[in-house]
Amino acid sequence: MKKFLQQLAKVSEEQTLPRFRSSLSVDNKLAGAGSPSFDPVTEADREAERAIRAAISERFPGDRILGEEFGTTNPDAPDGWIIDPVDGTRAFISGVPLWGTLVGRHEGDAMVAGLMHQPFTGETYVATAEGAWLIHNGLEHALATSSVERLDEAKLLTTSPRIFGEGTQEPYDRLEAACRLPRYGCDCYAYALLASGHVDLVAEAGLQTYDIAPLIPIIERAGGVVRTWDGQSAKDGGNVLAAANKALFERAAERLAG
Repeated sequence: MKKFLQQLAKVSEEQTLPRFRSSLSVDNKLAGAGSPSFDPVTEADREAERAIRAAISERFPGDRILGEEFGTTNPDAPDGWIIDPVDGTRAFISGVPLWGTLVGRHEGDAMVAGLMHQPFTGETYVATAEGAWLIHNGLEHALATSSVERLDEAKLLTTSPRIFGEGTQEPYDRLEAACRLPRYGCDCYAYALLASGHVDLVAEAGLQTYDIAPLIPIIERAGGVVRTWDGQSAKDGGNVLAAANKALFERAAERLAG
Protein backbone atom coordinates (compact mmCIF):
# COMPACT_ATOMS: atom_id res chain seq x y z
CA MET A 1 0.00 0.00 0.00
CA LYS A 2 2.84 2.39 0.80
CA LYS A 3 4.38 1.96 -2.66
CA PHE A 4 0.99 2.38 -4.30
CA LEU A 5 0.41 5.66 -2.45
CA GLN A 6 3.79 6.86 -3.71
CA GLN A 7 2.72 5.84 -7.22
CA LEU A 8 -0.43 7.97 -6.84
CA ALA A 9 1.74 10.87 -5.71
CA LYS A 10 3.77 10.55 -8.89
CA VAL A 11 0.83 10.33 -11.30
CA SER A 12 -0.84 13.35 -9.68
CA GLU A 13 2.40 15.34 -9.72
CA GLU A 14 2.68 14.89 -13.47
CA GLN A 15 -0.59 16.83 -13.78
CA THR A 16 -0.22 19.46 -11.03
CA LEU A 17 3.42 20.53 -10.95
CA PRO A 18 3.77 21.65 -14.61
CA ARG A 19 0.64 23.80 -14.15
CA PHE A 20 1.75 25.42 -10.88
CA ARG A 21 2.89 29.05 -11.26
CA SER A 22 1.79 29.00 -14.88
CA SER A 23 -0.79 30.93 -16.89
CA LEU A 24 -3.81 28.88 -15.93
CA SER A 25 -7.48 29.60 -16.43
CA VAL A 26 -9.56 29.45 -13.26
CA ASP A 27 -13.25 28.55 -13.14
CA ASN A 28 -15.60 29.40 -10.30
CA LYS A 29 -17.74 26.43 -9.26
CA LEU A 30 -20.17 28.84 -7.59
CA ALA A 31 -20.53 31.21 -10.54
CA GLY A 32 -24.01 32.09 -11.74
CA ALA A 33 -27.30 32.46 -9.91
CA GLY A 34 -26.04 35.79 -8.57
CA SER A 35 -23.61 34.07 -6.20
CA PRO A 36 -20.79 36.33 -4.95
CA SER A 37 -18.85 33.36 -3.59
CA PHE A 38 -15.65 32.03 -5.12
CA ASP A 39 -14.83 28.31 -5.20
CA PRO A 40 -12.00 27.96 -7.71
CA VAL A 41 -11.20 24.92 -9.84
CA THR A 42 -8.51 24.54 -12.49
CA GLU A 43 -7.35 22.12 -15.13
CA ALA A 44 -4.81 20.88 -12.58
CA ASP A 45 -7.60 19.79 -10.21
CA ARG A 46 -9.50 17.95 -12.93
CA GLU A 47 -6.57 16.27 -14.68
CA ALA A 48 -4.94 15.16 -11.43
CA GLU A 49 -8.17 13.57 -10.25
CA ARG A 50 -8.60 11.81 -13.60
CA ALA A 51 -5.07 10.41 -13.35
CA ILE A 52 -5.53 9.24 -9.76
CA ARG A 53 -8.88 7.63 -10.58
CA ALA A 54 -7.37 5.77 -13.52
CA ALA A 55 -4.51 4.40 -11.42
CA ILE A 56 -6.86 3.28 -8.64
CA SER A 57 -9.36 1.70 -11.05
CA GLU A 58 -6.59 -0.31 -12.69
CA ARG A 59 -5.36 -1.69 -9.35
CA PHE A 60 -8.70 -1.87 -7.47
CA PRO A 61 -11.41 -2.02 -10.15
CA GLY A 62 -14.32 -2.71 -7.79
CA ASP A 63 -13.54 -0.04 -5.21
CA ARG A 64 -15.65 3.01 -4.45
CA ILE A 65 -13.98 6.28 -5.47
CA LEU A 66 -15.16 9.65 -4.17
CA GLY A 67 -13.44 12.72 -5.57
CA GLU A 68 -14.03 16.42 -5.18
CA GLU A 69 -14.30 17.10 -8.90
CA PHE A 70 -16.07 14.03 -10.33
CA GLY A 71 -18.24 12.63 -7.56
CA THR A 72 -18.60 8.94 -6.70
CA THR A 73 -18.15 5.76 -8.70
CA ASN A 74 -19.10 2.28 -7.43
CA PRO A 75 -21.12 3.92 -4.63
CA ASP A 76 -22.25 0.62 -3.09
CA ALA A 77 -18.75 -0.80 -2.60
CA PRO A 78 -17.82 -0.98 1.12
CA ASP A 79 -14.14 -0.16 0.62
CA GLY A 80 -12.65 2.63 -1.42
CA TRP A 81 -10.82 5.90 -1.87
CA ILE A 82 -11.35 9.60 -1.16
CA ILE A 83 -9.53 12.13 -3.37
CA ASP A 84 -8.87 15.85 -3.23
CA PRO A 85 -6.58 16.41 -6.23
CA VAL A 86 -5.55 19.93 -5.18
CA ASP A 87 -6.43 20.77 -1.61
CA GLY A 88 -5.75 24.49 -1.37
CA THR A 89 -6.66 25.59 -4.88
CA ARG A 90 -6.64 29.24 -3.73
CA ALA A 91 -3.00 28.80 -2.70
CA PHE A 92 -2.29 26.97 -5.97
CA ILE A 93 -3.60 29.77 -8.17
CA SER A 94 -1.74 32.34 -6.04
CA GLY A 95 1.62 30.60 -6.46
CA VAL A 96 1.81 29.69 -2.77
CA PRO A 97 3.27 26.17 -2.23
CA LEU A 98 0.98 25.24 0.67
CA TRP A 99 -1.45 23.11 -1.35
CA GLY A 100 -1.31 19.36 -1.68
CA THR A 101 -2.84 16.27 -3.25
CA LEU A 102 -4.86 14.16 -0.81
CA VAL A 103 -5.77 10.50 -1.25
CA GLY A 104 -7.21 8.28 1.47
CA ARG A 105 -8.10 4.60 1.59
CA HIS A 106 -11.04 3.43 3.70
CA GLU A 107 -12.19 -0.06 4.64
CA GLY A 108 -15.77 0.29 5.73
CA ASP A 109 -15.91 3.44 7.83
CA ALA A 110 -12.27 3.23 8.94
CA MET A 111 -9.59 5.31 7.23
CA VAL A 112 -6.65 2.91 6.92
CA ALA A 113 -4.16 4.72 4.67
CA GLY A 114 -3.49 8.27 3.57
CA LEU A 115 -1.35 10.45 1.32
CA MET A 116 -0.55 14.16 1.30
CA HIS A 117 1.83 15.08 -1.52
CA GLN A 118 3.36 18.52 -2.11
CA PRO A 119 5.35 18.21 -5.35
CA PHE A 120 6.84 21.72 -5.40
CA THR A 121 8.64 21.12 -2.09
CA GLY A 122 9.12 17.43 -2.89
CA GLU A 123 7.40 16.25 0.29
CA THR A 124 5.30 13.08 0.43
CA TYR A 125 3.47 12.22 3.65
CA VAL A 126 2.11 8.67 3.75
CA ALA A 127 0.46 6.48 6.34
CA THR A 128 -0.51 2.82 6.39
CA ALA A 129 -1.30 0.35 9.18
CA GLU A 130 2.46 0.11 9.80
CA GLY A 131 3.07 3.79 10.54
CA ALA A 132 3.44 7.27 9.04
CA TRP A 133 6.38 8.76 7.19
CA LEU A 134 7.67 11.84 5.44
CA ILE A 135 9.52 10.94 2.24
CA HIS A 136 11.76 13.81 1.10
CA ASN A 137 14.91 13.95 -1.00
CA GLY A 138 15.00 10.16 -1.19
CA LEU A 139 14.95 9.72 2.59
CA GLU A 140 12.20 8.43 4.88
CA HIS A 141 11.51 9.94 8.28
CA ALA A 142 9.04 8.47 10.75
CA LEU A 143 6.45 11.06 11.72
CA ALA A 144 5.81 11.95 15.34
CA THR A 145 3.66 14.69 16.81
CA SER A 146 4.86 17.08 19.50
CA SER A 147 4.65 16.48 23.25
CA VAL A 148 3.01 19.86 23.98
CA GLU A 149 0.00 19.40 26.27
CA ARG A 150 -0.71 23.00 27.39
CA LEU A 151 -2.68 25.50 25.33
CA ASP A 152 -0.43 28.37 26.38
CA GLU A 153 2.50 26.52 24.82
CA ALA A 154 0.67 25.46 21.65
CA LYS A 155 1.12 26.66 18.08
CA LEU A 156 -2.26 26.76 16.32
CA LEU A 157 -2.92 26.74 12.57
CA THR A 158 -6.05 27.35 10.54
CA THR A 159 -6.53 28.06 6.85
CA SER A 160 -8.13 31.46 7.44
CA PRO A 161 -10.01 33.15 10.29
CA ARG A 162 -12.67 33.93 7.68
CA ILE A 163 -13.76 30.29 7.44
CA PHE A 164 -15.53 30.73 10.77
CA GLY A 165 -19.00 32.22 11.05
CA GLU A 166 -22.04 32.21 13.26
CA GLY A 167 -21.66 29.49 15.86
CA THR A 168 -17.98 28.89 15.20
CA GLN A 169 -16.28 32.31 15.29
CA GLU A 170 -16.60 32.88 19.03
CA PRO A 171 -15.41 29.36 19.98
CA TYR A 172 -12.45 29.63 17.63
CA ASP A 173 -11.54 33.06 19.01
CA ARG A 174 -11.54 31.59 22.54
CA LEU A 175 -9.18 28.85 21.44
CA GLU A 176 -6.85 31.19 19.58
CA ALA A 177 -6.66 33.53 22.57
CA ALA A 178 -5.52 30.63 24.76
CA CYS A 179 -2.72 29.50 22.45
CA ARG A 180 0.82 30.79 22.26
CA LEU A 181 0.94 31.41 18.50
CA PRO A 182 -1.72 31.35 15.76
CA ARG A 183 -0.83 31.22 12.06
CA TYR A 184 -2.99 31.17 8.91
CA GLY A 185 -3.03 29.96 5.32
CA CYS A 186 -1.88 26.34 5.25
CA ASP A 187 -4.84 24.21 4.10
CA CYS A 188 -3.84 20.51 4.19
CA TYR A 189 -0.20 21.45 4.81
CA ALA A 190 -1.19 22.45 8.36
CA TYR A 191 -2.05 18.84 9.21
CA ALA A 192 1.24 17.62 7.75
CA LEU A 193 3.08 20.10 9.96
CA LEU A 194 1.14 18.81 12.95
CA ALA A 195 2.02 15.19 12.11
CA SER A 196 5.67 16.27 11.80
CA GLY A 197 5.70 17.86 15.26
CA HIS A 198 6.18 21.44 14.07
CA VAL A 199 2.78 22.72 15.24
CA ASP A 200 0.45 21.42 17.91
CA LEU A 201 -3.15 22.23 16.93
CA VAL A 202 -5.24 22.71 13.80
CA ALA A 203 -8.83 23.99 14.03
CA GLU A 204 -11.13 24.45 11.03
CA ALA A 205 -14.84 24.71 10.23
CA GLY A 206 -17.05 23.47 7.43
CA LEU A 207 -14.72 20.86 5.93
CA GLN A 208 -15.84 18.28 3.39
CA THR A 209 -14.87 14.61 3.67
CA TYR A 210 -12.21 14.95 0.96
CA ASP A 211 -10.61 17.85 2.89
CA ILE A 212 -9.84 15.78 5.97
CA ALA A 213 -10.44 12.01 5.60
CA PRO A 214 -7.13 11.26 3.79
CA LEU A 215 -5.23 13.12 6.52
CA ILE A 216 -6.70 11.14 9.41
CA PRO A 217 -4.35 8.12 9.12
CA ILE A 218 -1.31 10.41 8.81
CA ILE A 219 -2.18 12.29 11.99
CA GLU A 220 -3.23 9.25 14.00
CA ARG A 221 -0.25 7.06 13.03
CA ALA A 222 2.03 9.94 14.03
CA GLY A 223 0.47 9.98 17.51
CA GLY A 224 -2.08 12.74 17.12
CA VAL A 225 -5.84 13.00 17.53
CA VAL A 226 -8.28 14.33 14.93
CA ARG A 227 -12.00 14.56 15.62
CA THR A 228 -14.87 16.97 15.22
CA TRP A 229 -15.14 19.76 17.78
CA ASP A 230 -17.62 17.66 19.76
CA GLY A 231 -15.43 14.56 19.70
CA GLN A 232 -17.01 12.57 16.87
CA SER A 233 -15.33 10.97 13.86
CA ALA A 234 -13.95 13.57 11.44
CA LYS A 235 -14.17 11.26 8.40
CA ASP A 236 -17.21 13.04 6.99
CA GLY A 237 -15.83 16.54 7.63
CA GLY A 238 -17.53 19.33 9.55
CA ASN A 239 -15.85 21.38 12.26
CA VAL A 240 -12.52 19.64 12.77
CA LEU A 241 -9.93 19.79 15.54
CA ALA A 242 -6.56 18.05 15.29
CA ALA A 243 -4.11 17.93 18.17
CA ALA A 244 -0.67 16.52 18.86
CA ASN A 245 -1.96 14.28 21.66
CA LYS A 246 -5.07 13.39 23.64
CA ALA A 247 -4.38 15.76 26.55
CA LEU A 248 -4.02 18.77 24.26
CA PHE A 249 -7.08 17.74 22.25
CA GLU A 250 -9.21 17.60 25.39
CA ARG A 251 -8.06 21.02 26.57
CA ALA A 252 -8.68 22.56 23.14
CA ALA A 253 -12.10 20.91 22.84
CA GLU A 254 -13.05 22.26 26.27
CA ARG A 255 -12.06 25.74 25.16
CA LEU A 256 -14.12 25.44 21.98
CA ALA A 257 -17.09 24.28 24.02
CA GLY A 258 -16.78 27.27 26.33
